[in-house]
Amino acid sequence: MDATPDTAPETYAGRLLAFTIPSRDARGRLVRLDSTLDEILAAHDYPPPITHLLAEALVLAVLMGGLVKDDGSQVTMQAQTEAGAVRLLVCDYKGGELRGYVDFDAARLAELGANPSLFALFGKGYLAITFDLAGGKGRYQGIVPLEGASLAEACERYFYQSEQVPTLIRCAVRSDSDGVRAAGLLVQHLAEGEEGRERLHTKLDHPEWEHVAILAGSLRHEELLDPALSLEAIAWRLFHEEEEVRVERGAAIARGCRCSVEHYREVLERFPEEDREDMRNEDGIVLVDCAFCSKQFGIEV
Repeated sequence: MDATPDTAPETYAGRLLAFTIPSRDARGRLVRLDSTLDEILAAHDYPPPITHLLAEALVLAVLMGGLVKDDGSQVTMQAQTEAGAVRLLVCDYKGGELRGYVDFDAARLAELGANPSLFALFGKGYLAITFDLAGGKGRYQGIVPLEGASLAEACERYFYQSEQVPTLIRCAVRSDSDGVRAAGLLVQHLAEGEEGRERLHTKLDHPEWEHVAILAGSLRHEELLDPALSLEAIAWRLFHEEEEVRVERGAAIARGCRCSVEHYREVLERFPEEDREDMRNEDGIVLVDCAFCSKQFGIEV
Protein backbone atom coordinates (compact mmCIF):
# COMPACT_ATOMS: atom_id res chain seq x y z
CA MET A 1 0.00 0.00 0.00
CA ASP A 2 1.30 3.46 -0.82
CA ALA A 3 -0.08 5.02 2.36
CA THR A 4 1.57 4.55 5.74
CA PRO A 5 0.79 6.26 9.05
CA ASP A 6 3.58 8.79 8.28
CA THR A 7 2.22 9.94 4.93
CA ALA A 8 -0.79 12.00 3.93
CA PRO A 9 -3.06 9.67 1.97
CA GLU A 10 -5.45 10.84 -0.69
CA THR A 11 -8.90 11.43 0.80
CA TYR A 12 -10.82 9.91 -2.11
CA ALA A 13 -13.64 12.34 -1.29
CA GLY A 14 -16.49 11.74 -3.71
CA ARG A 15 -14.55 8.96 -5.39
CA LEU A 16 -14.60 5.18 -5.22
CA LEU A 17 -11.56 3.43 -3.76
CA ALA A 18 -10.78 -0.08 -4.97
CA PHE A 19 -8.28 -2.37 -3.29
CA THR A 20 -7.04 -5.94 -3.53
CA ILE A 21 -5.20 -8.19 -1.08
CA PRO A 22 -3.37 -10.66 -3.35
CA SER A 23 -2.12 -12.99 -0.63
CA ARG A 24 -5.68 -13.46 0.68
CA ASP A 25 -7.43 -13.65 -2.71
CA ALA A 26 -9.63 -10.75 -1.67
CA ARG A 27 -10.83 -7.51 -3.19
CA GLY A 28 -12.73 -4.58 -1.73
CA ARG A 29 -14.43 -1.28 -2.44
CA LEU A 30 -14.85 1.77 -0.20
CA VAL A 31 -16.96 4.85 -0.84
CA ARG A 32 -18.15 7.89 1.09
CA LEU A 33 -20.89 9.97 -0.51
CA ASP A 34 -20.97 13.70 0.17
CA SER A 35 -22.27 16.40 -2.17
CA THR A 36 -23.57 13.81 -4.63
CA LEU A 37 -25.83 12.38 -1.94
CA ASP A 38 -27.10 15.87 -1.13
CA GLU A 39 -27.97 16.51 -4.77
CA ILE A 40 -29.90 13.27 -5.17
CA LEU A 41 -31.83 13.65 -1.92
CA ALA A 42 -32.68 17.29 -2.69
CA ALA A 43 -34.82 16.25 -5.68
CA HIS A 44 -37.60 15.16 -3.30
CA ASP A 45 -38.73 16.10 0.19
CA TYR A 46 -38.19 12.66 1.68
CA PRO A 47 -39.04 12.00 5.35
CA PRO A 48 -36.16 10.76 7.54
CA PRO A 49 -36.81 6.98 7.23
CA ILE A 50 -36.88 7.21 3.43
CA THR A 51 -33.81 9.46 3.38
CA HIS A 52 -31.90 6.87 5.41
CA LEU A 53 -33.11 4.01 3.21
CA LEU A 54 -32.21 5.75 -0.06
CA ALA A 55 -28.80 6.86 1.25
CA GLU A 56 -27.94 3.24 2.10
CA ALA A 57 -29.19 2.05 -1.27
CA LEU A 58 -27.06 4.61 -3.12
CA VAL A 59 -23.94 3.51 -1.26
CA LEU A 60 -24.68 -0.12 -2.13
CA ALA A 61 -25.21 0.73 -5.78
CA VAL A 62 -21.77 2.35 -5.97
CA LEU A 63 -20.05 -0.51 -4.11
CA MET A 64 -21.57 -3.13 -6.42
CA GLY A 65 -21.17 -1.03 -9.53
CA GLY A 66 -17.53 -0.53 -8.69
CA LEU A 67 -16.97 -4.28 -9.09
CA VAL A 68 -17.63 -4.03 -12.84
CA LYS A 69 -14.59 -2.84 -14.77
CA ASP A 70 -15.98 -2.47 -18.29
CA ASP A 71 -16.81 1.12 -19.27
CA GLY A 72 -20.48 1.53 -20.09
CA SER A 73 -21.67 -1.26 -17.79
CA GLN A 74 -24.53 -0.54 -15.41
CA VAL A 75 -25.69 -1.99 -12.10
CA THR A 76 -29.32 -1.52 -11.08
CA MET A 77 -30.77 -2.30 -7.68
CA GLN A 78 -34.54 -2.46 -7.30
CA ALA A 79 -36.53 -3.25 -4.16
CA GLN A 80 -40.26 -3.63 -4.51
CA THR A 81 -43.36 -4.79 -2.65
CA GLU A 82 -47.10 -4.67 -3.12
CA ALA A 83 -48.12 -4.25 0.50
CA GLY A 84 -45.44 -2.23 2.30
CA ALA A 85 -45.06 1.48 2.98
CA VAL A 86 -42.34 1.58 0.31
CA ARG A 87 -43.75 0.71 -3.09
CA LEU A 88 -40.52 0.97 -5.07
CA LEU A 89 -36.87 1.78 -4.49
CA VAL A 90 -34.57 1.93 -7.49
CA CYS A 91 -30.92 3.00 -7.86
CA ASP A 92 -28.44 2.59 -10.65
CA TYR A 93 -24.76 3.26 -11.13
CA LYS A 94 -22.93 3.60 -14.43
CA GLY A 95 -19.37 4.81 -14.86
CA GLY A 96 -19.43 7.11 -11.86
CA GLU A 97 -22.98 8.35 -12.51
CA LEU A 98 -25.38 7.60 -9.68
CA ARG A 99 -29.11 8.11 -9.29
CA GLY A 100 -31.92 6.82 -7.12
CA TYR A 101 -35.57 7.27 -6.22
CA VAL A 102 -38.12 5.97 -3.71
CA ASP A 103 -41.89 5.82 -4.18
CA PHE A 104 -43.72 5.36 -0.89
CA ASP A 105 -47.11 5.60 0.79
CA ALA A 106 -46.86 8.58 3.14
CA ALA A 107 -49.87 7.57 5.24
CA ARG A 108 -48.58 4.04 5.80
CA LEU A 109 -45.11 5.33 6.57
CA ALA A 110 -46.44 7.72 9.22
CA GLU A 111 -48.03 4.77 11.04
CA LEU A 112 -44.66 3.03 11.42
CA GLY A 113 -43.00 5.52 13.75
CA ALA A 114 -39.58 7.15 13.62
CA ASN A 115 -37.32 4.14 13.00
CA PRO A 116 -39.18 1.44 11.07
CA SER A 117 -37.46 -1.85 10.35
CA LEU A 118 -36.75 -3.10 6.86
CA PHE A 119 -39.64 -5.55 7.17
CA ALA A 120 -41.97 -2.76 8.32
CA LEU A 121 -41.04 -0.69 5.27
CA PHE A 122 -41.33 -3.46 2.69
CA GLY A 123 -43.23 -6.35 4.19
CA LYS A 124 -42.57 -9.44 2.11
CA GLY A 125 -40.66 -7.63 -0.59
CA TYR A 126 -37.81 -8.65 -2.85
CA LEU A 127 -34.53 -7.20 -4.05
CA ALA A 128 -33.44 -7.51 -7.67
CA ILE A 129 -29.85 -6.72 -8.67
CA THR A 130 -29.11 -6.47 -12.37
CA PHE A 131 -25.73 -6.22 -14.09
CA ASP A 132 -25.88 -4.90 -17.67
CA LEU A 133 -22.41 -5.49 -19.08
CA ALA A 134 -21.01 -3.32 -21.85
CA GLY A 135 -19.64 -4.60 -25.12
CA GLY A 136 -22.31 -7.21 -25.67
CA LYS A 137 -21.16 -9.26 -22.68
CA GLY A 138 -24.70 -9.84 -21.53
CA ARG A 139 -27.12 -9.09 -18.76
CA TYR A 140 -27.71 -11.09 -15.62
CA GLN A 141 -29.95 -10.65 -12.62
CA GLY A 142 -30.38 -12.14 -9.19
CA ILE A 143 -33.46 -11.83 -6.97
CA VAL A 144 -33.48 -12.39 -3.21
CA PRO A 145 -36.09 -11.76 -0.51
CA LEU A 146 -35.82 -8.57 1.49
CA GLU A 147 -34.93 -10.20 4.76
CA GLY A 148 -32.65 -9.18 7.59
CA ALA A 149 -32.01 -5.87 9.27
CA SER A 150 -30.80 -3.87 6.27
CA LEU A 151 -30.44 -3.63 2.52
CA ALA A 152 -26.76 -4.46 3.00
CA GLU A 153 -27.69 -7.86 4.43
CA ALA A 154 -29.95 -8.54 1.47
CA CYS A 155 -27.08 -7.67 -0.91
CA GLU A 156 -24.75 -10.03 0.94
CA ARG A 157 -27.35 -12.75 0.45
CA TYR A 158 -27.47 -11.96 -3.26
CA PHE A 159 -23.74 -12.60 -3.63
CA TYR A 160 -23.91 -15.81 -1.62
CA GLN A 161 -26.93 -17.22 -3.47
CA SER A 162 -26.57 -15.86 -7.01
CA GLU A 163 -22.79 -15.71 -7.44
CA GLN A 164 -21.50 -18.02 -4.70
CA VAL A 165 -19.00 -15.34 -3.67
CA PRO A 166 -18.41 -14.81 0.07
CA THR A 167 -19.09 -11.11 0.66
CA LEU A 168 -19.09 -8.75 3.62
CA ILE A 169 -20.80 -5.36 3.34
CA ARG A 170 -20.92 -2.56 5.89
CA CYS A 171 -22.95 0.63 5.40
CA ALA A 172 -23.27 3.63 7.68
CA VAL A 173 -25.75 6.51 7.38
CA ARG A 174 -26.05 9.50 9.69
CA SER A 175 -28.30 12.57 9.67
CA ASP A 176 -27.32 15.59 11.76
CA SER A 177 -27.10 19.38 11.57
CA ASP A 178 -24.53 19.06 8.77
CA GLY A 179 -26.90 17.02 6.61
CA VAL A 180 -26.91 13.38 5.61
CA ARG A 181 -23.70 11.39 5.33
CA ALA A 182 -23.34 7.85 4.03
CA ALA A 183 -20.44 5.48 3.43
CA GLY A 184 -19.78 1.81 2.85
CA LEU A 185 -17.30 -1.04 2.57
CA LEU A 186 -17.59 -4.19 0.44
CA VAL A 187 -15.07 -7.04 0.67
CA GLN A 188 -15.14 -10.30 -1.30
CA HIS A 189 -13.17 -13.53 -1.45
CA LEU A 190 -12.21 -14.69 -4.94
CA ALA A 191 -10.45 -17.96 -4.37
CA GLU A 192 -9.46 -18.51 -8.00
CA GLY A 193 -8.53 -14.98 -8.91
CA GLU A 194 -10.57 -11.90 -9.66
CA GLU A 195 -11.73 -12.65 -13.19
CA GLY A 196 -12.61 -15.47 -15.50
CA ARG A 197 -12.49 -18.46 -13.16
CA GLU A 198 -15.15 -20.64 -11.62
CA ARG A 199 -15.65 -19.90 -7.94
CA LEU A 200 -18.51 -22.27 -7.08
CA HIS A 201 -16.32 -24.22 -4.69
CA THR A 202 -15.46 -21.18 -2.58
CA LYS A 203 -16.44 -21.87 1.01
CA LEU A 204 -17.56 -19.45 3.69
CA ASP A 205 -15.22 -21.21 6.11
CA HIS A 206 -12.17 -20.86 3.86
CA PRO A 207 -9.34 -19.79 6.23
CA GLU A 208 -8.22 -16.90 4.02
CA TRP A 209 -11.77 -15.55 3.86
CA GLU A 210 -12.32 -15.99 7.59
CA HIS A 211 -9.21 -13.90 8.23
CA VAL A 212 -10.28 -11.09 5.88
CA ALA A 213 -13.88 -11.11 7.12
CA ILE A 214 -12.79 -10.78 10.76
CA LEU A 215 -10.58 -7.79 9.96
CA ALA A 216 -13.17 -6.10 7.74
CA GLY A 217 -15.93 -6.78 10.25
CA SER A 218 -14.06 -4.80 12.89
CA LEU A 219 -14.76 -1.55 11.02
CA ARG A 220 -17.02 0.76 13.03
CA HIS A 221 -19.69 3.04 11.57
CA GLU A 222 -17.98 6.02 13.16
CA GLU A 223 -14.82 5.28 11.18
CA LEU A 224 -16.70 4.98 7.90
CA LEU A 225 -18.35 8.36 8.42
CA ASP A 226 -15.42 10.26 9.92
CA PRO A 227 -14.47 12.98 7.39
CA ALA A 228 -11.06 13.30 9.03
CA LEU A 229 -10.29 9.66 8.22
CA SER A 230 -9.55 9.06 4.55
CA LEU A 231 -10.76 5.96 2.78
CA GLU A 232 -7.16 4.95 2.16
CA ALA A 233 -6.49 5.30 5.89
CA ILE A 234 -9.43 2.99 6.59
CA ALA A 235 -7.99 0.34 4.28
CA TRP A 236 -4.64 0.78 6.03
CA ARG A 237 -6.17 0.40 9.49
CA LEU A 238 -7.96 -2.80 8.52
CA PHE A 239 -5.24 -4.56 6.55
CA HIS A 240 -1.88 -2.97 7.43
CA GLU A 241 -0.46 -6.32 8.59
CA GLU A 242 -0.96 -7.95 5.18
CA GLU A 243 1.97 -8.54 2.84
CA GLU A 244 0.54 -6.20 0.21
CA VAL A 245 -2.59 -4.13 -0.30
CA ARG A 246 -2.99 -2.66 -3.77
CA VAL A 247 -5.05 0.53 -3.88
CA GLU A 248 -6.62 1.81 -7.08
CA ARG A 249 -8.24 5.18 -7.65
CA GLY A 250 -11.78 4.51 -8.85
CA ALA A 251 -14.35 6.64 -10.62
CA ALA A 252 -15.45 10.04 -9.35
CA ILE A 253 -19.08 9.87 -8.21
CA ALA A 254 -21.64 12.36 -9.55
CA ARG A 255 -25.41 12.60 -9.76
CA GLY A 256 -26.14 11.09 -13.13
CA CYS A 257 -29.78 11.43 -14.07
CA ARG A 258 -29.78 10.78 -17.81
CA CYS A 259 -33.09 12.46 -18.56
CA SER A 260 -33.28 14.92 -21.46
CA VAL A 261 -35.77 16.14 -24.05
CA GLU A 262 -33.94 14.13 -26.71
CA HIS A 263 -34.10 10.93 -24.65
CA TYR A 264 -37.82 11.21 -23.95
CA ARG A 265 -38.58 12.14 -27.54
CA GLU A 266 -36.83 8.98 -28.72
CA VAL A 267 -38.86 6.93 -26.24
CA LEU A 268 -42.16 8.55 -27.22
CA GLU A 269 -41.50 8.07 -30.92
CA ARG A 270 -41.61 4.31 -30.34
CA PHE A 271 -45.29 4.56 -29.37
CA PRO A 272 -48.03 4.39 -32.06
CA GLU A 273 -49.43 7.76 -33.10
CA GLU A 274 -52.80 7.06 -31.51
CA ASP A 275 -51.10 6.48 -28.16
CA ARG A 276 -49.11 9.69 -28.46
CA GLU A 277 -52.29 11.57 -29.27
CA ASP A 278 -53.80 10.41 -25.98
CA MET A 279 -50.70 11.62 -24.14
CA ARG A 280 -50.78 15.19 -25.51
CA ASN A 281 -52.34 18.05 -23.55
CA GLU A 282 -54.52 20.78 -25.06
CA ASP A 283 -51.40 22.52 -26.36
CA GLY A 284 -50.20 19.38 -28.16
CA ILE A 285 -47.41 18.78 -25.65
CA VAL A 286 -46.59 15.53 -23.86
CA LEU A 287 -45.57 16.28 -20.26
CA VAL A 288 -43.04 13.82 -18.86
CA ASP A 289 -41.98 13.74 -15.20
CA CYS A 290 -38.59 12.33 -14.26
CA ALA A 291 -38.91 10.59 -10.91
CA PHE A 292 -35.14 10.66 -10.35
CA CYS A 293 -34.51 14.39 -10.61
CA SER A 294 -38.08 15.68 -10.12
CA LYS A 295 -38.05 17.69 -13.36
CA GLN A 296 -40.87 17.97 -15.87
CA PHE A 297 -40.24 18.01 -19.62
CA GLY A 298 -42.60 19.25 -22.29
CA ILE A 299 -42.10 17.20 -25.44
CA GLU A 300 -43.43 18.00 -28.91
CA VAL A 301 -43.77 14.71 -30.70
